[in-house]
Amino acid sequence: MAKKLTISVDDEVYDGLHRVVGRDRIGRFLSDLARPHVVPGDLDAGYRAMAADEEREAEADEWSEGLIGDAASVYR
Repeated sequence: MAKKLTISVDDEVYDGLHRVVGRDRIGRFLSDLARPHVVPGDLDAGYRAMAADEEREAEADEWSEGLIGDAASVYR
């Protein structure tokens, strides 16, 4: 069930939301943006979805392994 919410934003933010997101999509956009910060459990689902993405996981592993090499050269 959806609830109506009245908020105040700066003129620039309002114009940007209309321009980038579109008038009829602002509520969904803000809800999706806020959800991970205020609804417990969605974070876990998000991590599970990221872990299931094998290409993303391979890129993350490559990135983190690169950091290990950087740290090793600092402490020599």
